[in-house]
Amino acid sequence: MPNSDQLGYSADMVCNIDFSVCAITSPVGQHYMAVTSCTFKDIAGKVVIVTGGSSGIGFAMAQAFAENGAHLMLLDIDKEAMTKAKANLERINPQYEVATVSASVTDEDAIEAAFARCESGFGRIDILLNNAGIAINKPSLEVTPEEWRRGIEINLTGVFICAQAAARRMIRQKNGVIINMASMYGVASAPQRAAYCASKAGVVSLTKSLAVEWAPYGIRMNAIGPGYTRTPFVEELVRTGRLNMESLRQRTPLGRLGEPEEMANIALFLASDCSAFVTGHTLIADGGWTANGYM
Repeated sequence: MPNSDQLGYSADMVCNIDFSVCAITSPVGQHYMAVTSCTFKDIAGKVVIVTGGSSGIGFAMAQAFAENGAHLMLLDIDKEAMTKAKANLERINPQYEVATVSASVTDEDAIEAAFARCESGFGRIDILLNNAGIAINKPSLEVTPEEWRRGIEINLTGVFICAQAAARRMIRQKNGVIINMASMYGVASAPQRAAYCASKAGVVSLTKSLAVEWAPYGIRMNAIGPGYTRTPFVEELVRTGRLNMESLRQRTPLGRLGEPEEMANIALFLASDCSAFVTGHTLIADGGWTANGYM
């Protein structure tokens, strides 16, 4: 078997991954998962922007990257939640300041200013976690043009605006990683989610297109397609009876919802050198939902 020198890479390029288990508790109280925390040593020192980073999957990703030694900028429209998230993240890594910016991902001037501030403050932008998004769940005949436009603007146009702002810097660096938040509903569909499904399918396609276009500049772009994940938003839907936990569990082959920390681990892998030959891919993490054609 050839050694690493013969294969054209050095030993220090090989990924070092550590694992530890942390318990995840839930107000819903059943069928939750103890999540393995992953450590990717090459994430340490990287500069990471997280949109929608104050709660849910966005905060879980920010926390995972902070635990791996990354410098963070959170970008969110919820100032109060972002302040709490910043305090929690700075307790994880007291030596690192967590920068915050209150802005909408649909405001191209505010986004450009935020990314310029990040580059000026940290010297570069290594990773963009393009997470901000909304859900619109209602009968399609009742969806107003304004609601449709808002869903497309935030979930798809916002992803493009932020990717553009990141790529302008990453092209100069000749290196960078962009991870977009798609959904299992970007490759499958469901009723009463027309704007959501359309926007997330757009994210899947956009990820492929920009990955091919920007690969020659050293930029990798991938997406994560979560299934139903135990975020505060989903738990509130369960608590108020708008989602049936037992039905979701029975429909999912693995028999449970995903955990935000599991999506964060996927983001760590896609951002790390362990996935250095992966670009233009959407990794669906749905517990087997889209593979399951049996009811």
